[in-house]
Amino acid sequence: MTTETLLSKEEFCARFKARMLAVAGEKFDDGDSIAEYADDTAPSYYEDRLDHDESPEECADADMSYWGE
Repeated sequence: MTTETLLSKEEFCARFKARMLAVAGEKFDDGDSIAEYADDTAPSYYEDRLDHDESPEECADADMSYWGE
């Protein structure tokens, strides 16, 4: 078990959200809130990453990689 697996859900979600905001800013092009999106999305990554042992930042980066498609 690595340190990433020991993160609480709250810590994971906070770091996931911070990464998205740091990389993408506050709003999507359509004006929707990235913070709200992160709040809705992070919990599913928290559950999924238990199988993959990815950091919150890696999970956020993976999610954002689909935004341009």
